[in-house]
Amino acid sequence: MRTRFLSSSFLLSFSLLNCYIGVSQIVDFRSENPYKKVFVDSDNFGASYLKTLEDSYHLTETDTLKFSMLNDLAYYWHTRNLKTSLKFTLEGLKLTKEKSDTLWEGRFQITHAAVLLRMEKLDSAFNVLKQAKNKVLERDLPFLYTQMGYVFERRGQLSQAADYALVSLKLGEELADKKVRALAYSDLSNLFWKQSKYETGLEYGLKAINIFEERNINDLDYDFTLYVVGNNYLGLKNYEQALNYFERSRAIGERYGFYNNLSDVYISEVDLYTYLNEFEKAESAGKNAIKYAQLLDNDFMMMRSWLSIGKSQNIQGKYISAIESLKKSIAIASEDFGDEFYLSQAYETLGKAFAGNHNYQEAYQAFAEYDNLKKQIFTAEADHRISLIKTEFDVANKESIIQLQESQIVKQRTRQTLITIVVVLLIMYLILLFKTVKTNSKKNKLLEEQNKEKEFLLKEIHHRVKNNLEIVSSLLSLQSAEIDDKKIVDAMQKSRHRIQSMSMVHQKLYQEKSLSSIEMKSYFENLANYIVNVFDAQNRIEIIFEMEEIELDVDSAIPIGLIVNELLTNSMKYAFPDNAKGMVSVHLKKKESQLFLKVSDNGIGKRGSDNIGTGFGTKLIQLLTRQLDGKMDLDIENGTVVSFEFQHFKAA
Repeated sequence: MRTRFLSSSFLLSFSLLNCYIGVSQIVDFRSENPYKKVFVDSDNFGASYLKTLEDSYHLTETDTLKFSMLNDLAYYWHTRNLKTSLKFTLEGLKLTKEKSDTLWEGRFQITHAAVLLRMEKLDSAFNVLKQAKNKVLERDLPFLYTQMGYVFERRGQLSQAADYALVSLKLGEELADKKVRALAYSDLSNLFWKQSKYETGLEYGLKAINIFEERNINDLDYDFTLYVVGNNYLGLKNYEQALNYFERSRAIGERYGFYNNLSDVYISEVDLYTYLNEFEKAESAGKNAIKYAQLLDNDFMMMRSWLSIGKSQNIQGKYISAIESLKKSIAIASEDFGDEFYLSQAYETLGKAFAGNHNYQEAYQAFAEYDNLKKQIFTAEADHRISLIKTEFDVANKESIIQLQESQIVKQRTRQTLITIVVVLLIMYLILLFKTVKTNSKKNKLLEEQNKEKEFLLKEIHHRVKNNLEIVSSLLSLQSAEIDDKKIVDAMQKSRHRIQSMSMVHQKLYQEKSLSSIEMKSYFENLANYIVNVFDAQNRIEIIFEMEEIELDVDSAIPIGLIVNELLTNSMKYAFPDNAKGMVSVHLKKKESQLFLKVSDNGIGKRGSDNIGTGFGTKLIQLLTRQLDGKMDLDIENGTVVSFEFQHFKAA
């Protein structure tokens, strides 16, 4: 091929020579494989790769090679700048029509649709895809159907988008194309995320990740899938894993210059850091999201960037700034924008911002628009179709298993003669086993007796710990009687209460059946009776327990008991001055992996706030709250209400 170029003209030869010096690793017209496709033959992708293709594709006389290079140039430019991508796409369409190459015209039409889709021209993109469908080969169809699915996803028609993902998945299985299967799982993960079905979305996202990592190619679609998995983890409030996947996605995007994926990730990081109350990081992520959306020249990314910034500002109570950001987001989304999913979020957040700023009429209008868009997206049909997808996959997997089992039946018949021999050997083994079981039975009885002894010893230990704690409490009482300083006496008295609360835990452990957990309601009742008696408040303070019976392990029960002890003591001392009557409420609830504790009284509240939050007791409560990976909320407007939310993980 290069010989033909040399014979054509000296000038063309000189141009080729200059090209080879810098790009021989990507384009070498002398070799059998003159063009190394990015993310197939090479991962050397960047600005230099695109420049190499731009300088080289017109130098080849082979139409197929020229079209392949030009199509890659057009497609990969859409990750950086849509207008530049469109320029090369239209050139490819023009050349293929001049050469009457229907196949490559269809392939350029798929690329054209991908660009139109990201330029918010959804109807045009879908029409172009329909034209391309009858021109391309079967192996091109999965990518075509993927783009069709994106059109419906952007329109908010999630059930139709899921149907196209299913078609792509089936084609991927028929063609034994791992990347097609991985991309289909990735798209389904994204659709489940939009339906707030995060666990199912995570399941399919991780399937896609596994397949992508088997290919060992860090391409655009693998990068996007990392972002989608991060979104599902974020929806499940697993912030650590969400950040992990976002960082992995961002690293690939920054390495290869995938501006669209970078803008996506930074948008999600705004939400993540806002949830973590790291508002400076959220603001920085928002600026980066806008930066890459501008580089890409993509209104869709720009609209979502301002939406994420508005959400963050709204949560921070910056309602005026939030209204300004959200109006920018909605202004970018023109009438033919197409994506009701994000537009509905923009109107919902705008309504909240208006309400927070007391602009109730504008809030009503924004919420009305949100309700209208939500009805278009989350229809009963869409929800039903999405819900059936997992079932369809499970059924398909079972059918493949049945086919595999049928093929194995033939093999199993040849083994039947061996089974007879095995049965004879098994009988002999059972005889030996019987003797072994008989011996083990004796050992088990011995172990049971030993376990009973250990259980007795554990109860005795808890009993002695309880007695020792009471001795310490008594020593503190005796010592305080010898001290005249009221502050020291008060501190020692509080320490006695804390020791008593721990003592009651060990008392419950040796009195009840379980040696590892205690029933909290009865424990709270005993603790409350003790504190009421100490303050001689039986006739004026009523303590009620608005909770069901709930068992907690010792590691959780002791710190929670200490917290309740501090709060009840505080109520007795400060909430009801001058022997006033009142009521204290204790509420504990467990939901999945979280515990919710609330202690409230109807005392003087704000007027007694000088006695709240300044002493060792408050520091102890804060320390215990951090120990339980929790957070605390204090309300002193009407009485005092202290609420806690703890992470609860059962001890191994």
